[in-house]
Order: sequence, then C-alpha cells, then structure tokens
Amino acid sequence: MPDRGTGPVLDRRLLLQLGVAAGALAACSRDPSPSEPSTTVPPWEPPAEPMVFPDGFVWGAATSAFQVEGSTTADGRGPSIWDTFAAEPGRIADGATGDPAADHYRRWESDLDLLVELGLPAYRFSVAWPRVQPTGSGAVNQRGVDFYRRLVDGLLARGIHPAITLYHWDLPQPLQDAGGWAVRDTADRFADYAGIVFDALRDVDATWLTINEPKTTAYVGYRWGAHAPGITDEDQAAAAVHHQLLAHGRAVQAFRASGAAGGIGIALNLLPVYPVDRAADAAAVRVDAVENRLFLDPVLLGRYPTDAIGTQPGQLPADAGRFEDLVRDGDLEAISSPLDLLAIQYYGVTGVDDAGNQVPLYPTSLATWQQVHPEGLYDQLMDLLIDYPDAPPLVITENGIPDPTADGTVEDAERLEFLRAHLQQAARAIGDGVRLTGYYAWSLLDNFEWAEGLSQRWGLVHVDFETQERTPKDSARWYSTVVRANAVAPS
Repeated sequence: MPDRGTGPVLDRRLLLQLGVAAGALAACSRDPSPSEPSTTVPPWEPPAEPMVFPDGFVWGAATSAFQVEGSTTADGRGPSIWDTFAAEPGRIADGATGDPAADHYRRWESDLDLLVELGLPAYRFSVAWPRVQPTGSGAVNQRGVDFYRRLVDGLLARGIHPAITLYHWDLPQPLQDAGGWAVRDTADRFADYAGIVFDALRDVDATWLTINEPKTTAYVGYRWGAHAPGITDEDQAAAAVHHQLLAHGRAVQAFRASGAAGGIGIALNLLPVYPVDRAADAAAVRVDAVENRLFLDPVLLGRYPTDAIGTQPGQLPADAGRFEDLVRDGDLEAISSPLDLLAIQYYGVTGVDDAGNQVPLYPTSLATWQQVHPEGLYDQLMDLLIDYPDAPPLVITENGIPDPTADGTVEDAERLEFLRAHLQQAARAIGDGVRLTGYYAWSLLDNFEWAEGLSQRWGLVHVDFETQERTPKDSARWYSTVVRANAVAPS
C-alpha cells in the first residue's frame, strides 16, 4: 500500500469523494470555479425489490452505560469524569446529569424484554469502569461485576447476543486527577481493568469492543473541551489518541491471554472527507488523516500516518515531535494486535475547504455536527475494502439520528427513513464485496446525550424521563420488520 503521508496526491478515496462533493455543490447553485471538475456522480437509486442481507447477519441496537444506567452512586460505583463534568454549571445544555438517565440499572430486565418484543437478536452495551473499579485501579467492586453478570445472563437466557464495550467515555475520576488519557499510566490501568472483566465473563461468547470512539474522547474532550474532561490542549489531545490506542492494544493482548470466549475489536467513528473543489485536495488529505487514518493506520497497519499532526491546513495542530516521543518500542506492535472484527460508527460526512476548515455540504440533523449523507456510508465501507484489504470483518456498531425536536414523539418518520437509506447503502456495499457482518442501530433508548443532556432524543424507543415509561417509536416497529425479514425494502 502506498504511503499517503508523503504528499498531497489524492488517493482513490478522495477522488471518489471529490466527485460526490462537486455534485452537492452544484445542487446548491453555487457558481463552480474553473478548478472544479465538470463531471458529477449521479445519485444511486435503490432497486425496486428488497435488498437482502447475508445469512447470519447480526442485527441489534446499542446503548452506553453512562447514558442509560443512572444509579451513579449505587452499589459502590465511583465517580467518573462525566459525573464531574455534568455537575459543573453550564457544561450540559439543559443542566441534566447522568442520574437517573434512562434508569437502566434498575430496569434492565424489562429493557431486555423490550429487545425480545422488538425481535432484536443482539444488544451492545458498555461496562462502567467506575462500577468495576471505583478508583480506576486496585480493589474490584464485586457488586458492580455482579450487575454485568446478571445483565449478560439475562441476555443469554433470552437468546440475545451480547456485544460488550469496555470503555465508553466514563473514565474513573481519580485517573483523570492523575492526568487521564494524556498520561501513559492510564493505558496500564485500562489493561488491568480489561483483564478483570474478561476473567469475570470469560465463558460468554460475546463480541468484545475495547475503546469506543477514541477520536471523540481525544478531540471533543481534550482539544475542544465540549465533553469531559473539558480540556482545551492540542498536545494533550494528541497524547490521548496514542494512550487510548495503546490501551486498546494491551486490552486485546489481555483478551488473548485470558482465554475468554468470543471475538474482539475496537469501535472507530469514521468520517468521509469531501474536498469542496480541487484547490482543497491537499487539505482534505490531511483532514482525512486527522479524522480517519490517525486511528485506522496504527490499528490495521502498525504505523501512524505522517501527515496528521502539524501546522499545515487541516492538520491537528499539536507538536509532532512530542507526539513521536510518546511512541515507545513495542507500542505499535501492541496497537496493531490482530483483531476479530473492526467496529465502524457512522453518522455522516464533512466537507473541507482549501484552508483545512470543515464546512457543510449536506443538511444537518438537530445535532448540527451531523451532516446527513447516506451514500457516505457506502463510500466509507468501500474505502476500507480498498485501502485496508487485510482488515478483519466489519460491524456497524452505531448509526442513527436524533428526533427533530426535544419534545419526544413516537412518530419518527425522519429516523425511519434515515435507517432505511443507510441500510440500503450497507447492503449495496456488501454486494460490492465489503465483509460487513452486523449492524447495531443507535440507540435503543432515548437517553442522556452527553453535553446535550436530555435535549436530544436518539432512541428507537421513547422514554418519558418523568415516569421512565418506554414506548417503541415507529422506527423501532419498522426496524423489527427489517430484522425479521433480514432485508430492507424500498420506501
């Protein structure tokens, strides 16, 4: 595979995306510049017949611990960085906290029954590190371990496959006090914690995921400060990238050593990058490095790209030399430990101008960072097939959209059509050779949406946060028909 860090020459990924971007800009009736291509890529049209998924394709829905569990001080759980962050005035849009969220810690049995009602054969959840190790190291809180044992046993008793994420952003606060993901020791502590969970659930034939979206933690939590721990420091952001990936690699090694059942991977949120015109090609290559290759290359190829960090337009403006000094002998070997699967989380795309700014090309959802473009999922899956031919099988572990308002409704036509369009693109990619083996919709329940609190509802199931009553939305009922048919029908 050529080294794409040596210059601004477009690879196949960006050539494809350039055509799509040009079409989008033409649709906006902007006068094209002489440097823009004259051809556009016509929109793909789904077939008239249902698109069938392969036999054995895994269907599910996903949640994360801090977003749904509540009970943040119950049974010995320690504080996480999100407990601390949410308690700071002005951090959360509506002032909500993680308690009670969707009260899943107390209502897990009825929530599992809801999965059965919807006919979903798989459920992705995360383990709260502060429940298992309240301080992030040292003594194990057996009551926390027992909760996840009950949850897993409840899934298995209902014939539901567990997909278990070890880390979904709820770092124990004492570890943050010692430097968090900006320091190497946190990766060591994570490996210890992972080993505890593997030992406790070693008999469970689960899909295991190490770190959820290390990019979001590094950039939104350590660069822009909009998420916990609320730090604004580019060098700490870059360090958080490496130390999370190192933690991932060491957790994979611990998994292999434990003899635990199942398979293991990492969950990466990827973002197709479309240059707005030919003048933006070089900047788009660098943004692609920051958004995608800074995570894919070390995990799949055992090396970091050379064009992600620096002072050129589109790069992460950290000290490249300082970042290189973080990488010690053996780190990349650990980070690139062979995986059983690669989990992909897809929400949308971005455009890039010649100054390296990320700009809108497509309509956004209520979450203004989300540019909705279903064909971007196809592009992303094909990029992986072509650029990383030796990658393990893929699973989409998050894909979704918020309700258009915070009011709450069960009539969610926007989400239904979002899911339909994205599942059609997933089926299209499978037909073109992508080894995609599963799909988890985000999210099972309306929940605590991080810095937006309860003001954004992403669930297939409506939650009344006053009564905690659950009501499946239209999208949930529709998704059930897709799962049962193992096929997505045209609209």
